[in-house]
Amino acid sequence: MNLKKTYNSFVQSLQKLKDLPPLFMRIILAIGFYGPAMMKLKNFNNIVEWFGSIGIPFPTLNAYLASTIETLGFLLLFLGLGTRIIAIPLMITMVVAIVTVHLGHGFEAGNNGFEIPLYYFIMLFTLLIYGSGKYSLDYLLNKNKKLI
Repeated sequence: MNLKKTYNSFVQSLQKLKDLPPLFMRIILAIGFYGPAMMKLKNFNNIVEWFGSIGIPFPTLNAYLASTIETLGFLLLFLGLGTRIIAIPLMITMVVAIVTVHLGHGFEAGNNGFEIPLYYFIMLFTLLIYGSGKYSLDYLLNKNKKLI
């Protein structure tokens, strides 16, 4: 059997699954943002104090922004609605988290390093570029417009 033909057949069969990675990324990210969003909403005053203690300017404003962005992120990513739009503030949130909280601990997640926020950033960047995929409200709302 021809190796090139076998490989091309394999790649062609994988194309049938191309709409699953954006779905999986969205769901994993939504679950990942749910916990921190709920923690911020339930312990808002503690978050404001913590933001101030780690040098985040305007801690009250930034706590509102972070909790709002993460809550909207959870909801919109789960639904696949406005995915490209919400990806941008979530990416900014990940950069801020890396710089203010995780960078000093190195890379590894087990040491509270920047590994997980970096993975989130990469997944969000992928969704920003490629969109939310076929299994999303974005797709249903725009399927005739070829935006997704």
